Amino acid sequence: MILVYGLGRSGLGVLRFLKRRGMPARFYDDRPKEEEVAEALALGFSPDWGLEGTYAEVVAAPGVPLTHPHLEALRARGARVLGEAELAYRLSETPIVGITGTAGKTSTTLFTAHLLQGQGLKALPGGNVDPPLVEVVDQAEVAVAELSSFQLERVHAFRPRVAVLLNLGVDHLDRHGSLEAYHAAKLNLLKNLTPEDAVVYNLEDPKVRKAAEATPARPYPFLPQASPRETNLEAALQATRAYLDLLGRPLEEKALRESLKTLPEPPHRFQVFARKGQVVFIDDSIATRTPAVAAALRAAPAPIAWILGGEDKGADLLSLKALLPRVRVILAIGRDGPRMVEALGEGVEVVVIGEKEGRKALKRAVEEALKRLEAGSVLLAPLGASFDQFRDYQDRARAFREAVFALGGEPWTPPSS
Repeated sequence: MILVYGLGRSGLGVLRFLKRRGMPARFYDDRPKEEEVAEALALGFSPDWGLEGTYAEVVAAPGVPLTHPHLEALRARGARVLGEAELAYRLSETPIVGITGTAGKTSTTLFTAHLLQGQGLKALPGGNVDPPLVEVVDQAEVAVAELSSFQLERVHAFRPRVAVLLNLGVDHLDRHGSLEAYHAAKLNLLKNLTPEDAVVYNLEDPKVRKAAEATPARPYPFLPQASPRETNLEAALQATRAYLDLLGRPLEEKALRESLKTLPEPPHRFQVFARKGQVVFIDDSIATRTPAVAAALRAAPAPIAWILGGEDKGADLLSLKALLPRVRVILAIGRDGPRMVEALGEGVEVVVIGEKEGRKALKRAVEEALKRLEAGSVLLAPLGASFDQFRDYQDRARAFREAVFALGGEPWTPPSS
């Protein structure tokens, strides 16, 4: 029997995946939401609220730390903990292109799927980017999976046909405990590669290069380009070439040129989506690393009402102090928002948003921002992870947009040239 631990986007996807295979399972969630429980029940699965059952395997949602006391207790009783990537690999024959790195995963995943589609393949993106990997593997000729360290720390036999390793920086230290543990989770992407697989890797990142060149997989190195977007595109091009090589197919250059004209853009990455008078609203919910937040603070129209907070991942806040002159007010949300603001020091007004429920917190943050701005921008660039108040960064983005439109924001359209 399988226990699906944690509902939300990933857990419900796993239950649907198991339902299609006629496999029995039960479910549990620390903070069950009525609508999610109702969906799980409608699929024909029952809960185990007391965690009293005996399970061979526990499929744990990525937001649940492996050190969670419940998971440790289940392991002590003989259960093996895995994630949706492992489950998808084990129960589906669809080949997987797996993509990870500290930065650039989402863009590279979307670009790779798009380029492979242009080559005539039914390539579908999933994983850390919507939808879950288990939702696409049954429909795709090849699944292109964005894989976070949270997902990769719970793989065992998982073996992508093409592994893409973009970079190894600093992130999620709150979750993994050390930089070494974080990097080790990322490098699980490579651990089962064979000479029949391919590895796409950043030639200028010494840790990436060392790890990639130690595998038996066919090497497809790439060099960073002038911008992050161009770098991610170069990685996607190499991943596309690598997969076509595995199929014994040539790259169709004319089709590639057409695909490059219509590249997709990642959702919730510095998107101006609404305005109210002379104030614009910017959704950068995906910005949970210092470089991304710094770029957002430089690009957003000043004065800025900056919505900051969530679960602190060990981010460097001091390097953002030089950008505070562009900020009119910081709205501190979530579990660690107030403490994160303290690390920035004085020099800007701070409003601590005390509401615990995420949607209420963001609505209050937008209200406080509009009290202080006649022009400029309200920027959601939280730097923190979302799991304290939301299912994921996309749920946080939706809540922000709902709040803006509820308070009179109107859809933004680019000025005509």
